[in-house]
Amino acid sequence: MSRSKQTQLAGATMSEFDGVRYLHLGTPWVQGAMRIRKPRKIELEYVQRMMAWLLWRPSEQVAAGHAVQLGMGSAAITRFTHQVMRMRTTVVELNPSVIQACRLWFHLPADDERLTVVQADAGAWVADDAQVQAVDVLCVDLYDHEAAAPVLDDAAFYAACRRVLAPGGLMTVNLFGRDASFERSAGHIAAAFGTNQVWQLAPTKEGNTVVVAARGVEVPDRDTLTERAAAIEARYELPARKWLRLVRPYQPKGAS
Repeated sequence: MSRSKQTQLAGATMSEFDGVRYLHLGTPWVQGAMRIRKPRKIELEYVQRMMAWLLWRPSEQVAAGHAVQLGMGSAAITRFTHQVMRMRTTVVELNPSVIQACRLWFHLPADDERLTVVQADAGAWVADDAQVQAVDVLCVDLYDHEAAAPVLDDAAFYAACRRVLAPGGLMTVNLFGRDASFERSAGHIAAAFGTNQVWQLAPTKEGNTVVVAARGVEVPDRDTLTERAAAIEARYELPARKWLRLVRPYQPKGAS
């Protein structure tokens, strides 16, 4: 989550149902979830799809490099990249109550040699020259308590996201909303990355569409992708073969 004024930040709250703990920001909207008995498992389907970048990386390099999350949510991706994949992981979250809630209720560990939690505005973080080409994987999920549209979503923000990616780096973005909202956001991403470096997964039943964007990635043939998907499923228990069925190159509406 990211906002420019601290006064606009909502306090984090928690609920539980049927073995799952949910994060809220003072409204019924779900900001994240964790199965209490399996905290390292990614519970929500759209958050699982945020890991679709795995398909674009060679199997032998899949867990290499620096993973960054903009927007902590319930720290599901953070726990996964840090504890399961054992990647160097940084998460940027503006709202201190979300960080505190994740430490207390969502098994977010203390910082260590591979984990850094940064309380900062995500837009300022990606605009910092110190981050240029310092990131291999960037997961962007920036919604406030109203959950209506991403709070950072313009062409300049996505250009800054591309700038922090190393060559061959990958970004996933959660987009939620109506067709017009999606097309606007996806258009900004395509403008920053190039249309031939942007793909989208089919929306979830809740309406979340995950977009994948890359900095200079060449997509391998279908057989290689199928092999990668099988390896991801075996190693990480994520539905990668399903992602492969759901993904397609991004094509602007009205384009032939």
